[in-house]
Amino acid sequence: MTADCSATLRERVENFLYCEAALLDEWRLDDWVDLFTEDARYVVPTTDLPQGDPKHDMVFINDDITRLRARAERLKSRHAHRENPRSRTRRFISNVRVRETGNRELSVTSNVLVYRFRAGDGAPYVGHIDYTLRQCGGALKIAYRRAVLDMESLSSHGALSVIF
Repeated sequence: MTADCSATLRERVENFLYCEAALLDEWRLDDWVDLFTEDARYVVPTTDLPQGDPKHDMVFINDDITRLRARAERLKSRHAHRENPRSRTRRFISNVRVRETGNRELSVTSNVLVYRFRAGDGAPYVGHIDYTLRQCGGALKIAYRRAVLDMESLSSHGALSVIF
């Protein structure tokens, strides 16, 4: 938290991130997608190149709002074999840092730990998420979300179908 960010603003952002985590854990994917702006971008770089830029590098996910909606629909369908039945997850958000950038936007970073349980196995996903949050008519919306995994590989974890 920087000096230009009030405790009230930080608390508001933290509550927003906790709500996002709950929506994902409850598999309320349509409600989660509704948190994004129409011009949003969602990126998950590969584990071997966490600083990867989707303009030049291979990434796991590089979705605009249309692809994000399609991803949510697919994950809810029977065609998402990796998530049928769906995983149980629990997300922990910590070390939230907020910086006002102007133009009604906030730069936010948080650490995240996601436990995924499926078919008798459990696996932790550890990393951080960088956000650009936009204040839209009194509500916060996600304009940019970049989830960076700290693991060196996903081999023991399987997949990112839980939407890290």
